[in-house]
Amino acid sequence: MSILHTHWMLFGLSIFSACALAAEPDYPARPVRMLVGFTPGGTSDVVARIISRRLSDTWGQPFIVDNRAGAAGMLATELLARAAPDGHTLIFISSTFTMQPSTTPKLPYDPLRDFTPVSLAVASPYILVAHPSLEAKTIKELIALAKSRPGKLNCATAGPGSAIHTTAELFNTMAGVDIVLVPYKGVVGITDLLAGQVQIAFAGFAQSIAHVRSGRLKVLGISTASRSSILPDTPTIAEAGVPGFDVSIWYGVIAPAKLPGHILAKLHGGVASALKSPDVRRSLTDLSLEVVGNTPEQFSAIIRSDIDKWMKLAKKPSKP
Repeated sequence: MSILHTHWMLFGLSIFSACALAAEPDYPARPVRMLVGFTPGGTSDVVARIISRRLSDTWGQPFIVDNRAGAAGMLATELLARAAPDGHTLIFISSTFTMQPSTTPKLPYDPLRDFTPVSLAVASPYILVAHPSLEAKTIKELIALAKSRPGKLNCATAGPGSAIHTTAELFNTMAGVDIVLVPYKGVVGITDLLAGQVQIAFAGFAQSIAHVRSGRLKVLGISTASRSSILPDTPTIAEAGVPGFDVSIWYGVIAPAKLPGHILAKLHGGVASALKSPDVRRSLTDLSLEVVGNTPEQFSAIIRSDIDKWMKLAKKPSKP
C-alpha cells in the first residue's frame, strides 16, 4: 500500500511540475535589451551586434543593442544590476569589468554578487600600435625614447577605468616610463593616432589591423604572453622588453543576479549555438578575434580570477 501511495504522490508531483513549466512563459517572451557600455563601433559593440542578430533569428524576438556609454562601461553595468532577473536585459561586457574593482574604490554594484555570468564569447590580445612618424620601431626603443622624454609621449586610451587605460598604466609601471595617457570616447583615439595627434595606443585587432596592413600604423608588440597567429612575426611586449607583461582582452554576456536556472540554460545554449554557427564564426574571425565560448561556471571562474589578478597588481607600488 505504501508503494502505491508513493507512486501516486510522485505522479501528482510530476503533474504539478509539468503544469508549472507550462505556466512559465517561454523565454524570450518579448524583445531583449543587450546593453553595451561603450559607443558604437568598438569591439564590444560590433561583437554584441553579431551575436544579437543570431539570437534574434533563432528565437524570433528582437535582441536590441542599447549603447549606454559612460564611466568606462560602469553606467550600463549599473543599469543591468538594477534590472529584473528575467533574461530580458543583458549586457555584453569586456574584461574591463574585472579591472574596475581595482581602479574604482566605490563601484555602484558588486561585480561578483550582482550578476549571473552566461558565457565568455571571444578573446584577443591588444596590439601596441604607433604612428609611423614615431622614431621607435621596437618596444625597447619606445622605452628608451619615453625615458629620454618623460611626459612628452602620448598614448590614446578609452579613459580611466577602461581595459585599455589600465593596460597602458600597467605598461608605464612595468616599463618604468612616464607616457601621458590621453582619454577618448569610443574609437576617436584611433582617429587621432592616425592623424599623428597622439603617438601610440593599445588597440584591439578589430580597430587597428586594417591600418597596420595598410601601413598607416606600425605595430610594436603584442600584449599577451604568447605571440598572435595573426601577426606571428610581431614579438610580445614581454619578450621585447617588459618581462611578465601579459594582458588579454575578452568579451562575454552576463545577466542580473538570481536569474532563473531555466532561463540561464536557454540563454547559454543560444549563445553557444550562435558561436558555433559558421556565419558568426566567420564574422568574428574576420575581426581577428578568437571564438571561445564556455560554461557559466567557467566564465564565473575567469571573472573571479581576473579580479584577483588586477587587485593584486593595484596593491603594488605605482613606480618601480
